[in-house]
Parts: sequence; C-alpha cells; structure tokens
Amino acid sequence: MRTGHAPLTGIVHLGPGAFFRAFNAVWTEEAMAAEGGDWGICAVSLRSPTARDQMMPQGGCYTAVELGPEGETRRVIGAVTEVLVAPEDPEAVVDRMADPDVKIVSLTITEKGYCHDPATGKLNREHPDIVHDLANPGAPRSALGLICAALEVRRGAGDPPFTVMSCDNLPSNGAVTRGVVLEYARLLMPELADWIAAEGAFPSTMVDRITPATTEADVTALARAEEYYDPAMVVHEPFRQWVIEEHFVSGRPAWDKVGAQMVANVEAHELMKLRCLNGTHSTLAYLGYLGGYETISETVADPAYAALCERLWADEIIPTLPQPEGEDLQAYSKALLARYRNPAIRHRTWQIAMDGSQKLPQRLLGTIRDRLEAGVVPEGLCLAVAAWMRYVGGVDEQGKAIDVRDPLAERLKAASDRGDTPEAKVAALLDLREVFDATLAADARFRAAVTAAYVSLVEKGAQATVAEAKA
Repeated sequence: MRTGHAPLTGIVHLGPGAFFRAFNAVWTEEAMAAEGGDWGICAVSLRSPTARDQMMPQGGCYTAVELGPEGETRRVIGAVTEVLVAPEDPEAVVDRMADPDVKIVSLTITEKGYCHDPATGKLNREHPDIVHDLANPGAPRSALGLICAALEVRRGAGDPPFTVMSCDNLPSNGAVTRGVVLEYARLLMPELADWIAAEGAFPSTMVDRITPATTEADVTALARAEEYYDPAMVVHEPFRQWVIEEHFVSGRPAWDKVGAQMVANVEAHELMKLRCLNGTHSTLAYLGYLGGYETISETVADPAYAALCERLWADEIIPTLPQPEGEDLQAYSKALLARYRNPAIRHRTWQIAMDGSQKLPQRLLGTIRDRLEAGVVPEGLCLAVAAWMRYVGGVDEQGKAIDVRDPLAERLKAASDRGDTPEAKVAALLDLREVFDATLAADARFRAAVTAAYVSLVEKGAQATVAEAKA
C-alpha cells in the first residue's frame, strides 16, 4: 500500500487503536506534508498484536474513511513507520523510545492505562502492572514503566528527555501523566524523578473526533469500492479538534499549520467541550431515548430537540464558561449541532446514556450549580436531569423495560421504585450522594424545577415536554 519512502521515526505512540489512526496519525501526516520533518510514528501496542498483524503487512499504511453527510472520503495514511507489541519484546520498545531521534512519546491508552486512582490522580501502587514493573524494571508492562525505563537510558547517555504527550480524554491529562510518571520514577530511582521533573515536558491536550468502531461491513465496503482489503481501516466524522499546550522539549510537528490550536493552557477548552458537547450529548441521549429516537441524528432532526440544544448553549451553558484562547463559543456550538445532524455517524442514544451516574456531575450538575449561584434557574438542564431520572427508573413511555447500563443501576432502580409519586421518586434519587452533593440536592429551586420537569415527562411524554420547554 505504501508508494514512497517511509518517514524517519520521531514519535513513539502508545496505543495504536482506531482513535489514534483517525486522529494523531492523520494530523501528523498532514503536518509533515505541510512543513516536512522526520516525524514518522512507531506505534506500540501494550496488549494485543492485532494492530501490528493488520498494519505491518501493509507497510504500516491504512485507509481513513471520513463519513460526511454527503458521502465518504477515503485516504491512505502513511505516517506509521512500524508497529511493535510491548509484551512480546519490551526491551525493543524501550530501545526505540530511548533513541535520541525520538522527540515525543504520545499516548492514547484510555484512563485505565495510567494505573492511577481517578478520584485523587495519584499512582495506584497496588496495581498489578506497577507491582510487576517495580520488581522488573528492565521488562516493564505498563506505559509508565516503559516511559521511565527509556528516560533512564536517555539520562544515562546524556541525552535530553522526550516530551510525554497524553491524548486521552482525561481532565488536565498532561498534569495527570506528569504526576504518575514522577511518582513511579521516584519509587524506582529518586534521581531519575528529579531529572524528569527538571528537564521533562508533559503538555496537556484536548482531543475531539468521533471514531465509530470499524465493522466487517466497513471493511467489505472499502474492498468493494477500492478493490483492496484493508483490515486496519478506520472510519471517522469530518470534524476534528486538537488543542495542545505549547510545551515541548525538542520540537514538534507543524500541527498548527494544519489546524491544531497551540495554547498556553487547555483548561478552558476542556470545560467548553465537557459542558457544550458532553452536556448536550447526555441531554439528547435521555430525552431522545424517551422520545423514541434511536440515534442523535434522528433526535436533532426533530426541530424541538435542536431548538432545545441551541437554547441550552446560548442561555445556560456558554454563560458559565471562561473564554478559551482563540475560540468562538457560538461558532463552536453551531459546529456541534452540525455534527449531531450527520446521519452517517450512528451515535445511539442508548449508548450515550450509559454510566449516567458517573457522567452527570461533570456534564450537567456543575453547569446547573454555576447558574443557580448566578441567580438563574437553568430549566433546560433541569429537564435533562429529570429525563435521566425517568430513564434510570427502567421503564420507557410505552411501559417497556429499559436496559440501564450503569455501575449504580440497581440502586438507581431501587430509589426510583421507593417513590410512589413523581415527587417522591425525584426526592429519593436526589438523596444519592454519589451523584448529587448535599447542597445542590437541598436547593429548593433545583428540586422544584427537576420535579416539575419529571411530572411533565410522565404526564405528557418527552417529545411534548421538549416542544414546550423554555431554556
């Protein structure tokens, strides 16, 4: 599949899944095309050989298929130079990362890959991989173990460290990564931790692109259209956003020349995404599911639901946001609605509705608290909370069971069942301290707005309630 010379390797990336292939590798290929540079990527799987077995027979190349409202756009991506499998040969991975030509080690390893306690951000010292790596530092299993082993080689050789860049959906992902790397390094070798703290760089990033799981039907359709078989292909939406803190030890690709936003701090962008995108996504998921819509695109095809989204952004969400550097919040919201309307991306309302007890505090309740403190009752977001309460009760508007996937599913159902009236059901669910803090739950304005919305959902149904909603 590769037609020219592969670029020299300047990046090692841990976690060569679909998101990396649809996002990091695409940006990097475009950056090299725009401004050159040896930024080829050595991709490293921390678990399975699947990515290696799919990609290396193709010279590391694969097809990225953009799913737009008007159809598909296909392109072959050649930024990946090799794929290694860490469990098969961890020393080879450490050697590659220790090569002074490698300037960046980036990560998409999911939250679990950081071996930390999400509540505190601290290293989980009892994690089996951390226990193993501290006992066997020459043959590490974890991303942290591999990173620190390679940094120790570079320190011993007098070479500068590489920049460590997390691209996972973790708040302040650079700070989290720096913290667990330093904590692990200090357990391993205090002088290594001191050197990393003094010389290293851990820029935070915000990433955004919907990348649905590739199906056999996708592979078959590509083979039919292009007359080649590509098991490593990925599909993705047209939209993408990459916000990166400008903090690198030894340079970076020209990502900014192809649309990435280089900023001093990403926190405002993270809050923007969390509240504008994730908050309305959850709102549409619960109200859409209850209204009988299977996907987000079907949900916002109903003008009342689209109008609710627009009112939420304008009146309830954007007023709570600090201005992100270089961002137009109104334009960002319009782009979100266009993404939601894309029928080629089948984002199921049931899927987005999963794990709501974990998501609501960050996605909705913080915004609600901020508006209440400003003296405004955010009735649209209170409707979203009421829709979640109706959903976790486990019965839809036709009396059919809802398959509620949530760590607290049984407790949520039990709390809802304890109430014999809508008011009692709301009160019982507000008593769950894992979701609602005591101050918010006791706020009479919040309780009244959520209760009124819940009553309307029971009496009129989701579609009629949304049509009447005023944010």
